[in-house]
Amino acid sequence: MQVSRIEEVIGDYVQLKRAGSNLKGLSPFTDEKTPSFVVSPAKQIFKCFSTGKGGTVVSFLMEKEHFSYPEALRWLADRYGVQIPEAAQPTAEELAELNERESFYIINEFAKNTFVQNMQETEEGKAIGLSYFEERGFRPDIIERFQLGYCLNKGDDFTKKALEKGYKLDYLEKVGLSKTKEERSFDFFRGRVIFPIHSVSGRVLGFGGRTLMADKKIAKYFNSPESIIYNKSEILYGLYFAKGDIVKYDECLLCEGYTDVISMHQAGMQHTVSSSGTSLTKEQVKLVKRYTKNLTILYDGDAAGIKASFRGIDLILEEGMNVKVVLFPDGEDPDSFSKSKSTTELEEYIKEHKQDFITFKASILLADGINDPIRKSELIKEIVHSVSLIPDQITRSVYVQEIARQFEISESIVNNELLRLRKSSMAKQLQEPMLHEIQIPMESPNLLEEQPAGIGGQETKKSSILHEEELIRLMVKYGTREVHIKEVGSEDKTTSVIELIIQEIEGDELRFEDPKLKELYGIFMDGIADNTLLATSYLKRLENQEIVAFVSDIESDEQELSHNWATKYNIYTKTEADNLYESVMNAIYHFKLTKVEEHIQSLQTELKEKNPQGEDLILLLSEQMVYAKVRKEFSEKLGRIITR
Repeated sequence: MQVSRIEEVIGDYVQLKRAGSNLKGLSPFTDEKTPSFVVSPAKQIFKCFSTGKGGTVVSFLMEKEHFSYPEALRWLADRYGVQIPEAAQPTAEELAELNERESFYIINEFAKNTFVQNMQETEEGKAIGLSYFEERGFRPDIIERFQLGYCLNKGDDFTKKALEKGYKLDYLEKVGLSKTKEERSFDFFRGRVIFPIHSVSGRVLGFGGRTLMADKKIAKYFNSPESIIYNKSEILYGLYFAKGDIVKYDECLLCEGYTDVISMHQAGMQHTVSSSGTSLTKEQVKLVKRYTKNLTILYDGDAAGIKASFRGIDLILEEGMNVKVVLFPDGEDPDSFSKSKSTTELEEYIKEHKQDFITFKASILLADGINDPIRKSELIKEIVHSVSLIPDQITRSVYVQEIARQFEISESIVNNELLRLRKSSMAKQLQEPMLHEIQIPMESPNLLEEQPAGIGGQETKKSSILHEEELIRLMVKYGTREVHIKEVGSEDKTTSVIELIIQEIEGDELRFEDPKLKELYGIFMDGIADNTLLATSYLKRLENQEIVAFVSDIESDEQELSHNWATKYNIYTKTEADNLYESVMNAIYHFKLTKVEEHIQSLQTELKEKNPQGEDLILLLSEQMVYAKVRKEFSEKLGRIITR
């Protein structure tokens, strides 16, 4: 988006200071003390050298706020007052639903503002609502941050205000702010303190309301009903405020209630969210996974509640996430405990009391019958069942070793039970009674020791991929520049770097292997088909953020020499651009030579494995000789370029 300025947007998240032609600051993606985060206003890109992340202002918003590509564009459009044209006119039904959805958001925003105003400006609100939050120990800045409020206990006070503003009663009822009984409407949350529930982008989806009355017949908490904008199973309370720190610390702390989250944030643990008193759902787990793979569950001492939550742990494991558990002392919960400790003490307690789910589950389930062999056997099976849900084989193997160690039984016994459960699970998925005919490979208990040296680490890139990267780098960096082609016996020709590379590649019908590089090469090809040489400014506006990051990395790697070298000291250095034609042809010949060598290797493999005879042998040997001659020619050309 042309009107946006990357330094303005990122400046809202990072304190930037001038460093030459660039701006520099502490990374918003990690906890660092030495600034390694660079923004280039001239190129409109950023690069975080701590994490390797980079790209445009859109890339930054997608990374930091976890927006989708359209959401990031809409956010920028709203900030800079730009109208985004719709691709197509919505149908009447879609328009009606869109209007209803947007109306719900507007009504909830009005309600939130009204509840905040009630608590801050009315006598009843101050005496009841504000005093409650202050008694809970919440600071004014925290009350303001979480937009806490109060619904007056006057029957239909809010409903009247909303109707006067022109909001439909039907919509007020659908979002659960008003109820109608015997043709009389009243406020659903009357007399309750209010906790607004936000979407990931900060829009108000619904509310939680807590009564301050001691009457046990009245439910302590009311929540907004399900609507087209509010689905309780897909929302985590506090995520809007926590997402930045979750990414920063690569961990999410999960607790149960609204006040738990608020107290933890006040104590400095701002990567805390809540499932809002419901059992953890698959959708909520996936929501956390967008930000981190590390989830730590904070429990109070209620054993019954803990046992009921074991299903949630299984859901976390099933998503391939790492789960730890922290148990607070008896009678304490995250709300009370965080208020009695300093931030450092709270951090230390959580760090020191984190338990692996196996140890935690065992300690809870064995508490009642620790010497009962049958109970112990059932527990092992239950824990192995949890491990069987983990998608990663190496992680499962590590847990097999841990179970065997903790319960002092053979790894092979644990492994056999694990395989039985996974077989059974596969059978259910395929809707077959049992897969006796399918042989699942045994998972070695020492799997980590048996892996070849390269497994689990970063694979060495193939030579051809490295040369593909070099060609694309030249197209990105110098693509629109002209080069002069000097050929013996013919006039000099002028072409662009993009056209030269494409002509050479397509002339020999060669293809790229790496999917990302292949896609980027195809984009350059499409540009040529439209008689357009695509510049980096176009590439950085693509929706594919992997390509945007790749292009931005190429730009951010450019080293700018001081003007003093030439003007003051008369020192001149030759750059890649000074010998651009030779640089491009060097990359092209290397790429072609690699392809030739790969083909010669495949021919040699075929000769060795198939042991051909007669005419087949002659054809293969002839082809090998032709390619050997081509390899010699490319090697000679490379030698001439390098020594020139």
